[in-house]
Amino acid sequence: MTQDQETQQMKATGPNAGASPVAGEDPDMSRILRRETHSSRAGASVIAAVLVIVLCVYALLEAGVRAIGQPPWLIDPTTAAERIIALPEGISPLLLGASGAVIAMVGLFFLLHAVLPGRRARHLLRDPRTAVVVDDEVLASALARRARTAANVTQEQVMVVVSRQLVVVNVRPTSGSRVSEEAVLTAVQAELEEMSPLPMPAVRVNLASSGVIGA
Repeated sequence: MTQDQETQQMKATGPNAGASPVAGEDPDMSRILRRETHSSRAGASVIAAVLVIVLCVYALLEAGVRAIGQPPWLIDPTTAAERIIALPEGISPLLLGASGAVIAMVGLFFLLHAVLPGRRARHLLRDPRTAVVVDDEVLASALARRARTAANVTQEQVMVVVSRQLVVVNVRPTSGSRVSEEAVLTAVQAELEEMSPLPMPAVRVNLASSGVIGA
C-alpha cells in the first residue's frame, strides 16, 4: 500500500474521521510529512552501497592481478576462499569470535534499518490550513504543565513521557496533600483533545506511593 493510499484510508476509517482535517492529508503534502515524521534511510543505503562497491572493486583488481601473473596486493582470491572454507582452522578463537561479533553487529544494523518503520518522535497536529509537525518533547511539556496544574504540584513533581501510542504521566504528590488521579487524567486528555495530535495516544497516569515534602 502506498503512502497516499494509507493517508486516504486513515481519513476514511481513522478515529478522527469526523474531525477537522490535517492539511498534510493532501496527497501533495504527504511526501513532505512522511519525510518529517520518518527517519531517512539514505545514510544506511549509501554505506551499504559503498561497502559492496569497495568489495567488488577489490575482488576485480585481485582477479586482474592474478590474471597477469603478478603477486596479489593483499591476499590471493583462491587462498582467501580456501581459508574461509577451512574455518575455524588457522585462526584463534578470540579473533574468530571478535570478527563474528563485528559482522553480526553490522548485519543487525542494516537489518533493523530495513525492517523498522523509522518513525521520529513527532506527531502531526490537525490544522485545515497548514501542516503542523511537533516534537514529542513539546507535547510532553504542554501536558506536564496541564497535569501539574490539575494536581497542584511543582514542576519537579511531574514527568510526562510521550510515545507514538501512549502518554505516561508520572506524578509525585506533596506529602499530606491528596491528588486525584481522575482529575489529572481528565485534564491531560482534555489538553490532548484540544491539540488533536495524530495518531491520538492513550493516557496513563501513575501516582507515586511516596510523596515529597512541600516547601
